[in-house]
Amino acid sequence: MYTIKTLNNIAECGLNIFNNENYKIDNDSQSPDAILLRSFNMHDMVIDKNVKAVARAGAGVNNIPVSNYTELGIVVFNTPGANANAVKEIVLTSLIAASRNVFAGISWTKSLEGKGDEIPKLVESGKKQFAGKEITGKTLGVIGLGAVGAHVANAALALDMDVIGFDPYISVDVAWNLSRNIQRAMTIEQVFANSDYITVHVPLTNETKGMFNKESFGLMKDGVTILNFSRGGLVNDADMAEALESGKVGKYVTDFPDEKVLKMKNAVAIPHLGASTKESEENCAIMAAREIRDYLETGNIKNSVNFPNAEIPYTGKKRITIFHKNIPNMVGKITSGLSNYSLNIADMVNRSRGEYAYTIIDIDNEVGEDVLSGLETKLNQIDSIVSVRII
Repeated sequence: MYTIKTLNNIAECGLNIFNNENYKIDNDSQSPDAILLRSFNMHDMVIDKNVKAVARAGAGVNNIPVSNYTELGIVVFNTPGANANAVKEIVLTSLIAASRNVFAGISWTKSLEGKGDEIPKLVESGKKQFAGKEITGKTLGVIGLGAVGAHVANAALALDMDVIGFDPYISVDVAWNLSRNIQRAMTIEQVFANSDYITVHVPLTNETKGMFNKESFGLMKDGVTILNFSRGGLVNDADMAEALESGKVGKYVTDFPDEKVLKMKNAVAIPHLGASTKESEENCAIMAAREIRDYLETGNIKNSVNFPNAEIPYTGKKRITIFHKNIPNMVGKITSGLSNYSLNIADMVNRSRGEYAYTIIDIDNEVGEDVLSGLETKLNQIDSIVSVRII
């Protein structure tokens, strides 16, 4: 039986994936087989050596010490695309509302409370200060064409916008689903220079941190609107405040408010609502639970942020999974270890990701538990092997 521990409230439809005799959900367990969470901060958490997998019901994994778990042989999953529609909808809502000055207009209208019968007249005389722009025919630049960015780009086309997209790492699956009418930018500078509105959908890394800064603002059109529903750290706050004050940036809409953002002129701060829908939470919970279940039961990996994705159809044969350093002759050492036990390989896959690799081997023989136990011990003695599981 596998024990699952949750660190946040997880949608019931996700937990139902574990509703059988093979699983037990025990949130007090100190040595679960897998952990399911949303935003819980795991950086200061002591994790038991029995934990085999951690799955975040969401896309970002900043709250998980991924590199530490990699060294321990713990696979970390996320749920890319499960909340894409929710984020797409709030991006489009914010795009239109910012363009039409809806946010500022609502705030001003609220300030009229107490004016009684004067309110209709005040509204008619004051509304001109909130005259906005229509988005039809304007150009939206989309930086990052993953699950969310691709949804946004296609939807913006349907709203009669011109769309220019940039993503040097676009996947084949996403490319197939993108409209052919989306213009492809060869450099990010092309997006900066040609867009009336810019929305960003990339992870926060050393390369992307502060990518919206004084230099990039200098390449943009005057009065550009920037929407950030990815990570606050993508924007240099000091440079953004200066650009808003001068009018170089007309509006900044962000889902990641802090003290600096709240003080910025023409900044719209949304309380991190991007994926906060019932449907999104359910989709993420179901995907995360399925990832854990498939890994525990078959060793197959999909949507990992630290292990390579690797899958072999599971036929019920004995399966050996090995996480190891990505160095020469590792597969040879592993298969040699199997041959010492006269084990035949029915199927095998080896995938690498950076410094590490993951190998799945199906065994053709009928073998006893004593043989498998001896094999596991022998494999673990091979230098550069991090973890071994026999399923």
